[in-house]
Amino acid sequence: MVGLLERYRGRADVVVLGLPRGGVPVAYEVADGIGAPLDVFLVRKLGVPGQPELAMGAIASGGVIVVNDDVVRGLALLPRVIQEVAEREGKELLRRERAYREGRPMVDVAGKVVILVDDGLATGASMRAAIQALRRLHPAEMVVAVPAAPRSTCEELRLEVDEVVCATTPSPFFAVGASYWDFTQTTDEEVRDLLRAAARTRPVPSAQGPTEVSVIRAVATPVEDGVPPDDVLFDLVGEARFVLIGEASHGTHEFYAARARMTRRLIEEKGFCAVAVEADWPDAYRVNRFVRGQGADDTAEESLRGFERFPTWMWRNADVLDFLGWLREHNDRAGDERAKAGFYGLDLYSLHRSAAEVIAYLESVDPEAAARARERYSCFDHSDGEGQDYGLAAAFGAGESCEQAVLDQLVDLHRHALDYARRDGMVAEDELFYAEQNAGLVRDAERYYRTMFGGRVSSWNLRDQHMVQTLDALADHLRTQRGTPAKIVVWAHNSHLGDARATEMSARGELNVGQLVREQHAGDCRLIGFTTYTGTVTAADDWGAPADRKQVRPALADSVEELFHEVGQKEFLVGFGPASPATEALRAARLERAIGVVYRPQTERQSHYFWSRVADQFDAVIHVDETRALEPLERTASWEAGEVPETYPHAV
Repeated sequence: MVGLLERYRGRADVVVLGLPRGGVPVAYEVADGIGAPLDVFLVRKLGVPGQPELAMGAIASGGVIVVNDDVVRGLALLPRVIQEVAEREGKELLRRERAYREGRPMVDVAGKVVILVDDGLATGASMRAAIQALRRLHPAEMVVAVPAAPRSTCEELRLEVDEVVCATTPSPFFAVGASYWDFTQTTDEEVRDLLRAAARTRPVPSAQGPTEVSVIRAVATPVEDGVPPDDVLFDLVGEARFVLIGEASHGTHEFYAARARMTRRLIEEKGFCAVAVEADWPDAYRVNRFVRGQGADDTAEESLRGFERFPTWMWRNADVLDFLGWLREHNDRAGDERAKAGFYGLDLYSLHRSAAEVIAYLESVDPEAAARARERYSCFDHSDGEGQDYGLAAAFGAGESCEQAVLDQLVDLHRHALDYARRDGMVAEDELFYAEQNAGLVRDAERYYRTMFGGRVSSWNLRDQHMVQTLDALADHLRTQRGTPAKIVVWAHNSHLGDARATEMSARGELNVGQLVREQHAGDCRLIGFTTYTGTVTAADDWGAPADRKQVRPALADSVEELFHEVGQKEFLVGFGPASPATEALRAARLERAIGVVYRPQTERQSHYFWSRVADQFDAVIHVDETRALEPLERTASWEAGEVPETYPHAV
C-alpha cells in the first residue's frame, strides 16, 4: 500500500494517523515507508443508554464530539444524556490515549495533510466518525488509506475526503480478516511499541538506496528461450524428487516450450522417469501408452486425440506434440521398460470416461466383476455424460447420489487386485494400476461434482487434493516397479503449483498442489513459476467457446510482472534461496497475473490478478517479458486472424 502513497514521501506537511488497534501496524508501515510522523486517532462510540449497540454519536481524540442528529431527534434524547455518556467514554478514550502515547502530546494536524489508516473497512462507520471528528481539527487535506474494503464503501468515502486509497477491493467482500494471511488481533502493548519506534528520529527513506529493480537486475540469471543453463537448472533442482513447473497461462508458447526442454534435460541427466500433468487421467494414459511403445496409436498426434473436452489446445498443441515425439524416441532408445519415462494425468474431470475404463479393464480380467461395476456405475446414466449435470442433480436432491456405489466399486477392485496382479509382466501391473486410479478418480470426481455447487473453496480443494494423491500413488507405483525412488516432473498452472500459503488463496481457505507437496515432501521438491509482461495468448472469451489468439495487456502497476519488466531484460531467472537478496526484495505482497483458458482483458484486475508473496510462493521464477500464443493443432480462422489491436484502425 505504501507504493500507492508514494507522492507523499518526504513531505514535511504529512501526518499519518492509525485507528487503534488494528490500524496501527498498517499505519506504522505507511509512515515508515513515506517518512512521515505517526500517531493514533481514537474514536469511541457514544451508545444510547439501554441500547449501547446503537450509536447516537462518537467522541474522538482531541475531545471532539460528533452527534448523530437523526438518532438524537428520533429518540428525543436530552443534552444531559449525551453529556453523561460522552464524559464516561471521554475518560476511557483519554485513558487509552495516555496509555498509548506514554505522555507524548498528540501530533498537531492543523494545516497538514492527514493520512487516516485502518486495517480495512466493512461498512466504514468508524472511519466516517473519525473523518467527521478530524475535520474539526482543521487539516488541510484528508486521505483515507486501507488495505481492503468493499468497492462501494470506498466510493462512498470519496465524497467525504480528498482521496481514498483502497489497495484491494475483494468481491464478494466477506470480512476485513478474510483479506489477511494472518489476522491476529493487535494488542495494546504492540500499539505502544509501534508508537515508540515511530517516535524515534529516523531519516526519510532515500530514493538513492538499492531498489527492488536494481536488486533483481543484479541477481537475475540469463536464460535462453525461457530455459536456464544446465548448471543453473541442476543446481536449483539438486536431488529433489518432485519438480513442479508452472505457467502463468494455459496458452503461452514460451511456457510450454521451455518447460518441455527443461523436462527433457531432467529426464536425460537427472533420472526423472515421469511427467504428471494437469490433464485427465485416461486421456493422458493413452499418451503414456504411445510414448512407451504400447497401445494402438502410431503417431503422437493420434495419441492426443483423446483430448476432446474443452480446452483441447491445452494438450493438443505443437509444443506438446514435439515433446511427445522426443519422448517416444528417447524411450525407444532406452529399450528396458524400467528405463522408460511415462506421461500421466492428475486431474479428475473424466468421471464417465474413467468409469468406462474400469469396466473395460474388468471385462478383460474378470467379466463377473465387470458386470458388478456396470451396475454400480449405472447410477450416473441419468446425467447425459456430464459430471456437472450429475453434481447439480445430486446437490439439490433432483437425482440419486452415487457416493456409496462408487465407494463399493473401489473396495471391490482393491479386494481382487492381488488376483489381477498375478498376471505376468509390467504391462499387466501398469494396467491394474491404471484401472485402480480410474476407480479412485470416479470416487473423487463424484465428490467434486457433488460439492462444486456448494462453494468454490471445497471443490477447488478436493481437486488439488486429488491431484496430489494421484501424484503420490504414481510415485509409489513407479518406485515399486523400478526399485528406486521415482523422480517426477509436474506440469500445471502457477495457481496450482505455487504455494497457496503465500497468496490470497490462503485467506479464502484454499490450498493447492504446491502447498501440499511442500508439506508432504519438504526439502524434496522444487516449485518453478513463469511470468510474462505482454504478448499474445491462446484463450477463449468464455468457458466452452472457441480458442482465439488474444493480445495480453501490459501488466498492471504494483504487479510482479511490471517489476520484472522494469528490470529491462528480455528474459531471466530469479532464484529465492536463503542467501539471495531477491528473496527479501520479493517477499512483500504484489499483484500477480493468472490467465487460465479464459481471458477477459475488460475485467483484467478482477478476473486475472491476485495478491502473492512470490519469493515464498516459488523456489524460482522465470520471466519472459514478451510471449506469443500457443499454437493449437486445430487452428481456426478466428485464431489465425487474432485479436484486433486496441489502436485499430489507427495503427500503422
